[in-house]
Amino acid sequence: MMTPDQILAAQARAAARRRPLEGRWQDCYDHALPAHDAAPLFDATAADAAEQLAASLLAELAPPWSRWFGLAPSRRLADGAQEVARVMEDAAETLQGHLDRSNFGLELHQAFLELVVTGTAVLLVEEAPPGEASALRFTAVPLRETVLEEGVFGRLDTVYRAMRLTPAEIRARWPAAQVALPKASADEMPAPLRVVEAVWPDARAGHRFAVVLEGGETSAEILAEGRFAENPFIAFRWLKVPGETYGRGPVAKALPDIRTANKVVELILKNASIAATGIWQAEDDGVLNPATVRLVPGAIIPKAQGSAGLTPLAAPGNFDVSQLILEDLRARIRGALLADRIEASDKAAMTATEVTARSAISIRLLGAIYGRLQAELLGPLVARCLSILRRRGEVPPLFADGQEARLVYASPLARVQARADAADTLLFLQAASQLGAEAQAVLDAPAAARWLARTLGAPAEIIRPVPNQE
Repeated sequence: MMTPDQILAAQARAAARRRPLEGRWQDCYDHALPAHDAAPLFDATAADAAEQLAASLLAELAPPWSRWFGLAPSRRLADGAQEVARVMEDAAETLQGHLDRSNFGLELHQAFLELVVTGTAVLLVEEAPPGEASALRFTAVPLRETVLEEGVFGRLDTVYRAMRLTPAEIRARWPAAQVALPKASADEMPAPLRVVEAVWPDARAGHRFAVVLEGGETSAEILAEGRFAENPFIAFRWLKVPGETYGRGPVAKALPDIRTANKVVELILKNASIAATGIWQAEDDGVLNPATVRLVPGAIIPKAQGSAGLTPLAAPGNFDVSQLILEDLRARIRGALLADRIEASDKAAMTATEVTARSAISIRLLGAIYGRLQAELLGPLVARCLSILRRRGEVPPLFADGQEARLVYASPLARVQARADAADTLLFLQAASQLGAEAQAVLDAPAAARWLARTLGAPAEIIRPVPNQE
């Protein structure tokens, strides 16, 4: 177990390695997810496309109120696999019910927004207090609060989260903490204290957890510590470059075009303002005061007799060249954020061929990203949720992607590949049926039906059990 000073030193070293990336992340935020006090944004193409991509990821990978995962018995469980499948189906239904009653969809969408903008996101999965509607509680942790380190297997399994909390917030979050917190007088607000949560892998205990209070009565004190079978902080990335810890998002890739489009629109608006109000010049004739001139309909502007008065100044030219590149910039931004490729079609009805073609495009565009999110987000997320429910006794001791159970992905994007595999198998069965009775004799129709049911995610209740052969 590391001491409090060692945890704070490790967090400081990791934060120093992350600091060169913070400027680029802030630029991405300013142009795709601007804060209320950010600089004026003149072009909203990137912000709109980022929101569309985050919503598409949620709908394609883990749609709320829909079963996007399943549990199936491992192949080594040949005996009694049918009964085990029913038990696992009940466990998946239990987990789905807790997800539906929790804030899963809301927090995951926020995490996807940060993933699109910065390329890295963190989702915290905690056990809710007894009496809540769901046993699960999710939090999209801002990247500005977290510092990540990559483990030996390429996963972000070491997480440091730095926060500033008041003594009352600290007592509410860790009521069992045996630490003397500073007290403020009645006429002043208590000063927030710096708290660092740390989770790191341990060969004997899965993951170790510690909360360090900095600035208490001593230099650093432990507020809470413990062990987790699964990491509660799930860190995942959009795109990873070899040698880098943090991911790269699509907004960072399109940032040059986003900046240029924003500047072009700003210049267009300035040019439109000049075209609407014009530029004027006036003689200093002692009568006309340019400071009091108001260019409104019906205004009477005084001038001295014989003077030129107020005369318009011809503009040097127009800014029509901006239209030549603005549409191209916006198209490249939407293409980089996949907004023009995975969005819904404008057609009222699409044929089956069009649906298949659009699904193939989504698979081709998001195939590599989906593989990384499946390994870094979906798998650890289900494992962590099952660990919490197993601790409460609501599901049997299952191990997702382990010995007894394997995780089956049933999201819309995963079902596209499953339907393609099923279509290839049906094509083979149709071709084999035309080869005659000898070819059909080598086919096992019940086994083929069971394989199709497993591939297409059919419920176990509709499949007859395999008779025992003695």
